[in-house]
Amino acid sequence: MQALQKSMVTGNPGKIILDFTIPIFIGNVFQQFYNMADTVIVGKFVGTGALAAVGSTGTVMFLILGFVLGMTAGFTVLTAQKFGAGDMDAMRQTVGNAAVLSIIMSVVLTAASMAFMKPLLEFMHTPKDIFADAYAYIMVICAGICAQMLYNLQASVLRAIGNSKVPLYFLVLSALLNIALDMVFIIVFKLGTAGAAYATVVSQGVSGILCLVYIAKKVPVLRLKRDDWKLKGILVKHQLMMGFPMALQYSITALGTMMVQTSLNLLGSLQVAAFTAASKIEQVVTQAYVAMGTTMATYCAQNMGAGKVLRIRQGFRAATIMGSIYAVVTAAIVMTAGKYMTYLFVSGDAAELMGQVDIYLKCVGIFFIPLAIVNIYRNGIQGMGYGVLPMLAGVAELCGRGLAAIVATYQKSYVGVCLASPAAWILAGLLLLAMYFYVIKDVSRKL
Repeated sequence: MQALQKSMVTGNPGKIILDFTIPIFIGNVFQQFYNMADTVIVGKFVGTGALAAVGSTGTVMFLILGFVLGMTAGFTVLTAQKFGAGDMDAMRQTVGNAAVLSIIMSVVLTAASMAFMKPLLEFMHTPKDIFADAYAYIMVICAGICAQMLYNLQASVLRAIGNSKVPLYFLVLSALLNIALDMVFIIVFKLGTAGAAYATVVSQGVSGILCLVYIAKKVPVLRLKRDDWKLKGILVKHQLMMGFPMALQYSITALGTMMVQTSLNLLGSLQVAAFTAASKIEQVVTQAYVAMGTTMATYCAQNMGAGKVLRIRQGFRAATIMGSIYAVVTAAIVMTAGKYMTYLFVSGDAAELMGQVDIYLKCVGIFFIPLAIVNIYRNGIQGMGYGVLPMLAGVAELCGRGLAAIVATYQKSYVGVCLASPAAWILAGLLLLAMYFYVIKDVSRKL
């Protein structure tokens, strides 16, 4: 494999964004297979109760791992800006600082999440019949936070210098390993939900180690010197100012989804299982928007470093058009044929779950365009160096999900639970569009 660093400050914006997005999208889909493999194998070989147990921890898992993803992405915004500006020495210093900060955060997050997990699951009204399995699963995930941090930091660094393909290669290999380990731990060793979590952590750790070896051997521009590992105050301040808002953005979103999960848990294990299966189906097709967001963060950061504001505007326009077209096509598919994927998650008669899976997919599919807007504009604005403003959009998401969850709880409505995410996407999308015009005007004035 050759080093594939790529500058995004020249060439056709639409083509560059598409070329960079596709490998990330494929990688994200395979990353979804981590959890999908867990739910499919757990549902078929352990039972619907175990499927519900894994699903009931999904929002908590997103809270933790979303924080990791946001933190590492924020730490490397400055890396992309320095790369775009052509300052390789400063770029390496940002990588060294990000590595040290990530190690510190791994220790803190692991200790905190494991200490408070049981009270959190109790607070969320996790059904008693699935509590033990849910706790066993999520505690192993918490213990493996360092593996998640290892991969996501290195993937973020590689993407910051224009390399979106190598993280994909290792992630595909890791996803296949995850499926194999699921079979071994769950079917052979009978470890239940904990076995699924062990498979996830080990597989993610392998992808992180492979990225580390690749960088050491194949990417000379990222070979750090001793001085690069020393924390530098001004860099630490800048990276924390970007890392924490982006991490909190994910956490705020996760808090909203936890409120939704709490409302869902009150409806019972069957609804939890159906919602879990449906959300996995949705998450596979919507990874394209996540990938576009990741691309826009790098694209905007590099072009900010190069001082090319017009090119940033062209990138937003191209990404919006592509995202909207994809939204219409995928919505048509999931709203008509998506329910049949229920058979992947359960053995025997799936009719009991399929109807509720179909309700969920219809509720979210019609609002895929606002979801595309949220991912593209939030990440793009963050890549331009504005960390706090997009976090306010996260607050809007929290308000949308929270209000829908309260109403759904009061009405004991499954449809209400399904409409919580669309409410969040609409509120956040409108706010982000307004922010975009403000940020573009502000940047144009400064440069």
